[in-house]
Amino acid sequence: MKRFIIERDIPAAGQKPLSEIRATAKVSNDVMAELAPKIQWDHSYVAGDKIYCVYLAEDASVIEEHSKRSGIPFTSITEVRRVIDPTAATAKSD
Repeated sequence: MKRFIIERDIPAAGQKPLSEIRATAKVSNDVMAELAPKIQWDHSYVAGDKIYCVYLAEDASVIEEHSKRSGIPFTSITEVRRVIDPTAATAKSD
């Protein structure tokens, strides 16, 4: 499966009450179960008015279908081509 970053513009995302976050996560999980094994939610980051989600999926169309079924909008879907970290400075091969 491929890794994707999903950007979501959600006003006041960082100020949502835990009850609303739980309800949204439940809807997302229910739809994930319907679409399994084509998609998996890894984790998300909440930053101001945005949520950045990391998903594993067969392709972007599965993520689009998840959004449609769950009612959770997205702004962009970007495939991750490479993960880098501090050890990249000492990598021996390409």
